Amino acid sequence: MDQILVIDDDVELCSLVGEYLEPEGFQVESTHDGKRGLERALSGEHLLVVLDVMLPGINGFDVLRRIRNTSRIPVLLLTARGQDVDRIVGLEIGADDYLPKPFNPRELVARIRAVLRRTKSSETAGEPVPEVLRVGDIELDPATRTVRQKGNVIEMTSVEFNLLQALLREAGRVVTRENLVDTVLSRKFSPFDRSIDMHVSKIRKKLGDAENGTDHIKTVRGVGYIFTLEREPVRSGAK
Repeated sequence: MDQILVIDDDVELCSLVGEYLEPEGFQVESTHDGKRGLERALSGEHLLVVLDVMLPGINGFDVLRRIRNTSRIPVLLLTARGQDVDRIVGLEIGADDYLPKPFNPRELVARIRAVLRRTKSSETAGEPVPEVLRVGDIELDPATRTVRQKGNVIEMTSVEFNLLQALLREAGRVVTRENLVDTVLSRKFSPFDRSIDMHVSKIRKKLGDAENGTDHIKTVRGVGYIFTLEREPVRSGAK
């Protein structure tokens, strides 16, 4: 049975989450402080971590930072409703998704399944190995889920990898935010959800956009993003 780790100091909530996830085929392990949660998250025994921001001892952000130092395990962050800064920080650190508290347990199940679907390796039995995507100095290999820039490996979270893959497949063409939310985040588009923008921002930083005077990914205001075939110099005020 697939194991999910829940790190939250609310014992009652952990029990409720378990009641909803176990009938869905998941085995749930709960821990109630950051230190123990970090140890279990790095054990390699779980498919995904559900992590609360507010934890005794080591807070959720620090736990996430330490997880990302050594592991790509998917992390779904639980944030306080209305605290946009928590969501932004969480995504910047490397969360795969977030869910504001209080939440509908059924939505949590749906989010977990969506994260697991998009983090599952593209190479499965009986399916052909996807072709390597090469655009400019970027090379993305779906079979090994690695990204290289001028031969150097660029570490990316599962969401970042899938987002870059979606943009590379349509290189030279605009991909709408709605399409990216549906394809990459596996949920309905909301104009107030800035998750895709935060993930794009992280990819840009990792690819060195703006640092060398060029952009790999350009913003098409009010529409979406485009991975440029020939990168253009960054203009003042451009994103």
